Amino acid sequence: MTIYDIAREAGVSASSVSRVINNRPGVNREMRQKIQRLLEQHHYLPGKITPEAEGKSRLVGVLVADIRAQHHIRGAYHIANELSRHDYYSMILNTGDSDEQRARGIQMLAQRRVEAVVLMGSTYQTPAVCEAIREHLPKTPIFMMNGFLDLPNVYGVLTDERSGIADCVQLLAAKGRRHIAFFVDKPTPSSQLKTEGFSLGMSRLGVPEKDLWVYRRVPASSEGGYQAAQRLLRDHPDLDGLICSQDIIACGAMRALQARGKQVPQDVAVIGTDNSEYAEICTPALTSLDNMIFDSSVTIAHKLIDRLHGYSTNQRTLLLTNIVERAST
Repeated sequence: MTIYDIAREAGVSASSVSRVINNRPGVNREMRQKIQRLLEQHHYLPGKITPEAEGKSRLVGVLVADIRAQHHIRGAYHIANELSRHDYYSMILNTGDSDEQRARGIQMLAQRRVEAVVLMGSTYQTPAVCEAIREHLPKTPIFMMNGFLDLPNVYGVLTDERSGIADCVQLLAAKGRRHIAFFVDKPTPSSQLKTEGFSLGMSRLGVPEKDLWVYRRVPASSEGGYQAAQRLLRDHPDLDGLICSQDIIACGAMRALQARGKQVPQDVAVIGTDNSEYAEICTPALTSLDNMIFDSSVTIAHKLIDRLHGYSTNQRTLLLTNIVERAST
């Protein structure tokens, strides 16, 4: 509920609602009481509205392809939490993965008159989203988590996952592992960079591209990891290392390894990606590539606020990853 919704219901302008909220003159007693009743009825809890903010929605739209995905919804939470400290309010929409759904999400945010937009993940790095931004939000600041679109109003905060996955290969190699596989989920610019990182790491071990054990389109779930690991063990029983593009996939894979009598990490060392809660609660605790979701989220929030206040910021920011080593390696 925004001041525009209150204003429509009361039959007045948004500036009249603002005057009541800030206890300023210019609204007659009867209308003031009506607006106050509506504010109480709808539990409206604004930040202090300054004169220069009048007429603005103070809304930031956050698009998430799948709100069940723990990694991105955790990032959306951090962004919303940081924005609330500056009296901006977040509207989180679940768009789904199709181009039509993503473009519709952009259009919906434009209709809600958001002041800025955050796109959670590289899945939004598509021509359809680019065209939707040009059409519906050509002057609105757009911030993308781990992705970028070449538009003047788009800003990307990216993580160097390519180098990070290559570092994961190096860690396993340092522990004597040479027969290493890689599980990657659905195709996105991010998953492509992770796959390139695996290829780079294995090339440093002298393994050519044609001999890589890469399992693509593994469902991003525990069951997806379980089924892929069963297939992997049938294909390559000499496996001694596994890297997964998401922690939840790695957790399922470890269940399959243990079901086949493989000990982790004695027989097969396992590394996930995201450094999520899954990494801490599975058994054994999972070594994971931290792709800096908290740092990325706070960076986006701060840059977004800077832009809304008229300050300039660089369009691309690259953060480095960090391997958090636990019992699985």
